[in-house]
Amino acid sequence: MLALRKLLMHFALAAMPLMGGGAQAAETPKGSLVIIGGALRGDNAPVWQRIVQLAGGKGARIAVFPSAAANPARSGQFIVGRLNQHGADAFLVPLAVKLEGSDFRKVAEDAALAASVRSAGGVYFSGGDQARITQAMVRADGSRSALLDAVWDVYRRGGVVAGTSAGAAIMSSTMFYEVKTVFSTLRSGVNEGREIAPGLGFIGDDIFIDQHLLTRGRFARMIPAMLKKGYKIGLGIDENTAMVIDSKRQVEIVGYKGALLIDLTRASTDPKAIGFNISGVNLSYLDRGDKYDIDQRRFIPSPEKVDGLLDPARPSLNLPIFTADILGPNAVIDLMEKLIDNAQKEAVGIAIGHPSEPLHELGFEFKFSKTGDSVGYSSSVAEAYSILNMRLDIRPIEIQYPLYRYK
Repeated sequence: MLALRKLLMHFALAAMPLMGGGAQAAETPKGSLVIIGGALRGDNAPVWQRIVQLAGGKGARIAVFPSAAANPARSGQFIVGRLNQHGADAFLVPLAVKLEGSDFRKVAEDAALAASVRSAGGVYFSGGDQARITQAMVRADGSRSALLDAVWDVYRRGGVVAGTSAGAAIMSSTMFYEVKTVFSTLRSGVNEGREIAPGLGFIGDDIFIDQHLLTRGRFARMIPAMLKKGYKIGLGIDENTAMVIDSKRQVEIVGYKGALLIDLTRASTDPKAIGFNISGVNLSYLDRGDKYDIDQRRFIPSPEKVDGLLDPARPSLNLPIFTADILGPNAVIDLMEKLIDNAQKEAVGIAIGHPSEPLHELGFEFKFSKTGDSVGYSSSVAEAYSILNMRLDIRPIEIQYPLYRYK
């Protein structure tokens, strides 16, 4: 792991000009991205079918990279099988740090394999550890291997690049690397080459991507990372769900749940405060079937929500909203859904660490507020919402231990 960290540190310092705006601004990919939040089920036909469709339809050749997996052979064969069940002609690319009996450095430069990938209509990156993807596909000097060049050719030409979990993390130019818990990220921040490292940057240099978002409360770790690297827009996708992003950067949500759009354009921090803080974060929740134009900042509700615009003068609820674990599974979207159709204007969530951790007395308050720009849509067929432009402020708070006292 130490050697891998040193490699990534070298990559971070030497390769950022290559992986950043200068190199990629000149490349104008005509293809699409399918960014999956992890835990993609085999029966999630809408996502699998969309990948095959974007790769060229029935018989489309799709190169499967199991590079991130702990068991690349098994993971790769499963993905190949699923894609083929939906009409593809998928094939395994044996490039993985963990693949026994194989030298990934030689495989990454194999001309025949690169030609095979280059002729495909799509590419799929498995889940696992995203650091294994960059280790396998990026040379020690930070330049692209022959196989990574081939993937970029597929994308530039109009093919699809898909990835789940770790395969989603590498889509932006910065990815999470050796990060611990969401709370520790809030408390201690992020450092280049440790908690964050360069990704492969398929989506461009201005959008930050994270995955397993709602299930694991990861929206809160996105914000410190975005601030550190200067991102204004972040997209976090939940499990068993995909963001399909076309060449015009129009997003469509496909699958089970949705994605959180984090906008820091008008956000600010107080450098004098002790502990992480930020004010004026703009949050939007894009549900399945919704579409969003990143460059135009334009939202299109799913067909089942077109007639479901909520009337703020006629809310369904009038009750205070509070959660003591805002980082818990789905807690952030549960709170946002209750607030958007509520006579109350604000809601509060709290995050605290374990008493045994350093700085255990430091906690955080998350205050969510409706503004004049906040908009909600409800589904006509299910209890599902789309939520636009909700304000979030995060501030440090002092936690008094013990949390309970006996008389």
